[in-house]
Amino acid sequence: MHTPPWRQSGKEPDYRFSLANERTFLAWIRTALSLLAGGVLLEQFATRLEPRFVVVALAIALAVLSSILSAVAYLRWKANEIAMRHDKPLPATIAVPLLAMSAAIVSAVIAAVEWLK
Repeated sequence: MHTPPWRQSGKEPDYRFSLANERTFLAWIRTALSLLAGGVLLEQFATRLEPRFVVVALAIALAVLSSILSAVAYLRWKANEIAMRHDKPLPATIAVPLLAMSAAIVSAVIAAVEWLK
């Protein structure tokens, strides 16, 4: 397997920190998969929510958010690995506020659609 250049720079971090970083990455991926599953379930099984185009738009938004979160998870994992290799502070992430804001918006739209029914 090809080793990228950034994995050859700096010093090898303590394996416990690398494994913790990997577990965090996997948690973000599980969250992305949950968002995708929520979108699929919303589109397939929320048959009584109207208007239908809003439900479909929410399902698509959840799928798009899932793909964005997957990419951000990888970039975050990589940035953390590089920071650990060079004894630098871990970088900030946009993922947490993005996820919180998106969940709030989707929840509010579903509540509004149900309330207006």
